[in-house]
Amino acid sequence: MKRIVLAGLCALAFANAVSAIEPGPSSATQKSTEDWLQLQVSGKAASPRPQTQAPIERDLSMQRWLNNYQHPIPEFFEQNRGASMPGGGGSGGN
Repeated sequence: MKRIVLAGLCALAFANAVSAIEPGPSSATQKSTEDWLQLQVSGKAASPRPQTQAPIERDLSMQRWLNNYQHPIPEFFEQNRGASMPGGGGSGGN
């Protein structure tokens, strides 16, 4: 019985702690980032001049995109390949 009451009190305390977090950015840096993202979404700072591409730029861009499909997607990624982590990061329990 005591365990049930204790678990209930812990759950209640956790719920109160979660609801105590105020909405909005947690730091000035986060606020600044959110402002930039909203500016991008709203289009308020968009250029009044349309951005155009020359035909050669469009062709090169399309070719670069199509070149992505020349490499097969591996069925799985090998865990031990690539750069090693400083400090003995290893494979993490394999």
